[in-house]
Amino acid sequence: MAKIIVNLLQSTGTKGGLEIYARELYSQFGQMETGHEFVGYASKELVKKGAPWFPGRLVDSGISGENRVAWAWGELLRVSRFAAREKADLIHGPAMLGPLRSTTPVVISFHDVLYFTHPHLMQTKLFTEPVKWMEKRAAANSTRIITISKVSARAIERHLHVNPDRIDLIPLAGRATKPAGVVKARADDLFLAIGQRSPYKDLPTVVRAWSHIPAEQRPRLVITGSFGDDPLIPLVRELGLESWVELKSWIPTEELGELFSTATALIDPTLAAGFGMPAIEAMMIGLPVILSDTEVFREVGADAVDYFHAGDPVDLARAVVELASNPQRRKELSQLGLTRSTGFSWHKVANETLVSFDLAMSQAAAAKSGRRG
Repeated sequence: MAKIIVNLLQSTGTKGGLEIYARELYSQFGQMETGHEFVGYASKELVKKGAPWFPGRLVDSGISGENRVAWAWGELLRVSRFAAREKADLIHGPAMLGPLRSTTPVVISFHDVLYFTHPHLMQTKLFTEPVKWMEKRAAANSTRIITISKVSARAIERHLHVNPDRIDLIPLAGRATKPAGVVKARADDLFLAIGQRSPYKDLPTVVRAWSHIPAEQRPRLVITGSFGDDPLIPLVRELGLESWVELKSWIPTEELGELFSTATALIDPTLAAGFGMPAIEAMMIGLPVILSDTEVFREVGADAVDYFHAGDPVDLARAVVELASNPQRRKELSQLGLTRSTGFSWHKVANETLVSFDLAMSQAAAAKSGRRG
């Protein structure tokens, strides 16, 4: 049995996709006979909140995942020291960062390298160079790197100078979003977009698209995912769309499931991403999807979704009107999506991740044996 330290310093319950990845992956491990012992080195916020999904011991680092200085110090120095004290066999960093150096082999999950490929779309420009430096150090110190798309794998190879032989491509999956109980019929005039208000999500393009749809053809739009004062409110008011556009904060899973089950289609206008988990989740329950036409979304959606020119509200308006007025196309996309989504599962993600862990430990053992020889 190997002892694996899981770096959960970044997990606080407010970090979105990175936390979903860790939660879904380790929940899956908890349902499997992995043969490994997992120890989570956690932020004080996560310890307070609790992590019933984690299949092992959770240790309070005393570090705040919301304090960027303390968190960075913990990522660079504390994780490796903790692993050494625990006599661990492996460190896993599920959130793209890891130790400055470590005598314990390390596997880092890099979902994207947007600070390198799209720095202009990052919300806090002040952190760009420090994060790039930390990601470079994490990659250099890793025995293996896990990533989630071919697009991200190529970017990691290029920007972090990682040999492709060290990269394991493991696409993500989706979570079940279908609510329990009676299933309502899908509306033909209710479009949905979700996500935080970071620039790379490009949600203003969705709002602007609604202004290009004639009022007599304009469907309803719900956009979820904001924290605090929603920066989309002034734009909605400026364009006079209050009667059609509803802005919501982060909502409970049950409410999101209700929206996924009753919406006409999901829109994801993201300009840059490592994957497209919301699209997979929509396809899992037959919800038609409209995606911005980017390379990574083509990789995820293939021919099972409709596309619009990324960043173009006029072309998105066209796609919305065409889909809203064509029930046959919606039915076709629903079936295509259901078929497409069967190729993605968390069980598959977990199994392939364990292979990556075992390979990293084997490589580290072989390297250590070679040094002794």
